[in-house]
Amino acid sequence: MNLHSYDKAQPFKAWFRTIAINTAIDYYRKNLKWQGQLSLDDLEVADWSNDILSEISAHEILIMVQRLPPAYRMVFTLFVIDGYSHKEIANMLGIQEGTSKSNLRDARRKLQTMIKLNFPHLYQLYNWPNKGINEN
Repeated sequence: MNLHSYDKAQPFKAWFRTIAINTAIDYYRKNLKWQGQLSLDDLEVADWSNDILSEISAHEILIMVQRLPPAYRMVFTLFVIDGYSHKEIANMLGIQEGTSKSNLRDARRKLQTMIKLNFPHLYQLYNWPNKGINEN
């Protein structure tokens, strides 16, 4: 495609090498976004026929929710139990919407960790598809 840009006074090998290197760099950059991605065929799907939460009593779940830090507990309760949106929670609590979202995410992670610690026999029943991903 760029043969017309070749200067016959310059060595062909150097010109061709530059094109080959730039093409390789362009290819790498184009495909960089796909590195580390899994196809759906590579995922192992968990068996959801026995839900972990159905094996834990409501009282035990409430105890774990009560052990959350106050900010996480408030956002978790408003979002999950009361059904408010993050925008509504942010207005009620005087925080940013992003803070509400991150508090909910952190609350879920803490609850997941509590379940892992308190009910390891239930947690091991599942073959999690995201194993190897840092959950902290």
